[in-house]
Amino acid sequence: MKYNILLIFILLLNLQQVSAQGSLPQSFFDGKSIVFVSTDPGSRPIMTWEEVADSVHHSLVQAGADPVAYFELEKVALSEAVQADYAKSFQNRLVKNIILVTRQKNQMSIHVAPFSGDGKIIPTTALFGVSAADIGATTSQFALIGQNQPSQNLLVLDVPEFLSINSSQTSSSQKFLAANPLNLDVFKLGITIEGSSAETGLLSYFRYDMYGKSPNTILAEQAAQKSGIEQVLKQSYPYQIEWLTEAKTEQELIRDRVQFLLIKVEGREADLMKSMGLEPNADPSASRIVVKYYIKLLVRDELYIGPEWDADTDWRVALNNFLENLKK
Repeated sequence: MKYNILLIFILLLNLQQVSAQGSLPQSFFDGKSIVFVSTDPGSRPIMTWEEVADSVHHSLVQAGADPVAYFELEKVALSEAVQADYAKSFQNRLVKNIILVTRQKNQMSIHVAPFSGDGKIIPTTALFGVSAADIGATTSQFALIGQNQPSQNLLVLDVPEFLSINSSQTSSSQKFLAANPLNLDVFKLGITIEGSSAETGLLSYFRYDMYGKSPNTILAEQAAQKSGIEQVLKQSYPYQIEWLTEAKTEQELIRDRVQFLLIKVEGREADLMKSMGLEPNADPSASRIVVKYYIKLLVRDELYIGPEWDADTDWRVALNNFLENLKK
């Protein structure tokens, strides 16, 4: 009987073109899970991220998970500092797993990762995952994971719980300074290329607008990004820089005289401002997706956002604005 169920499961996976990478963490069946949801507003039927969470919750429980809280991925992945605050909260709750739900216009995906225990949240993007054309097919397939695996997660929530962390009271907002750093002319400014091993934003890979990009597309975007950054820097930044394409510890960077890092974050303008300890704009434009740059001082773990708010929907404009504000 077990053999027949397993065979049916495999056939269903093949028929629905399910993708899977890595292996499912054993802690999935014996430990708390946090769920991140990212949904394309252009998908049909239109659903909020909370409605998507409602649609997947029962299947996650059927699969054997213990989803204790749901968050919108874009709010958590705003910046390295925000992720660190969430990670601390997850550590306090003894979370073991991270479940990532990505809803795109033509595809729905659910991935599972062990909680990394640090600000990266997940250790890699090569995760166990199930993908299909829509929510129904994806959740049905994911629920089958628990068919032949007894779960130790018994007292689970009947409905999803939506939590939030007040960024105005967290350490991340306290580290952001509305000022410019000193000694930029003395030490190097390290610049990471998105998607490289030096990039810390692993969670962003599972955003609805990022997931599924081909390696060639990513490489082309990285090349264009580096070229574009170089053009802006030549016009507005007269000091030393160092391109970071490989992961290095802060001690290694400081040894190489890299005391500053240029950080790029992207998200809803109101969310970004709030996460940086600023009062969000009240006008409708606060809901637009913008890019903001800031500089991290490694030796004191301080984050300098500049004396004026300079985010923009175009990353080139945002970078130029930020560099010009550095001169003030």
